[in-house]
Amino acid sequence: SGGLGSYAIQLATAAGANAIGVISEEDKRDFVMGLGAKGVLNRKDFDCWGQLPEVNTPEYDAWFKEVRKFGKAIWDITGKGVNVDMVFEHPGQATFPVSTFVVKRGGMVVICAGTTGYNLTMDARYVWMHQKRIQGSHFAHLKQAASANQLMIEGRLDPCMSECFTWDEIPAAHVKMRRNEHKPGNMSVLVQAPKTGLKTVEEVLKARG
Repeated sequence: SGGLGSYAIQLATAAGANAIGVISEEDKRDFVMGLGAKGVLNRKDFDCWGQLPEVNTPEYDAWFKEVRKFGKAIWDITGKGVNVDMVFEHPGQATFPVSTFVVKRGGMVVICAGTTGYNLTMDARYVWMHQKRIQGSHFAHLKQAASANQLMIEGRLDPCMSECFTWDEIPAAHVKMRRNEHKPGNMSVLVQAPKTGLKTVEEVLKARG
């Protein structure tokens, strides 16, 4: 329901795919469904987060039971036996073992951050036996950015702007993020723009007088 999730859901929908959102607070469910997600899962309903436990231990057995429960919840949305083609991975350390487990045979886990830590673990057997792929991603090249911007212009992609701050309010925005008090969607900062709602260079120049 943050920046990555809100865009991923819309891009998947625009491409004709079905998106599943994963949330941590129930009050975000309607927001995610409103973006076009086919279903939503609350990670707090499952106890399979964190680094992968040592294989062949009771802790691993407990993790495996929970991660299969998570996979079953996905099937409740996609249909029995239908795993996801791709996982957009942002938290990193706490979720990577689950992401690499639930993605389908030949599917891809795309990772672009590690907000819970950078020490990634996984049960490699489920990666090599099922020919799964792991792809690093760091933003986009010019053509991709232009294509995304065109979707914005056409109204097919909503920036989901929840709040806009002035330059002097940047510290307050950082505090909100740290405390997880920001609303679903994206926050922005006005940089040399006199006010919100300006869509073209001409409008900015006119607003400046």
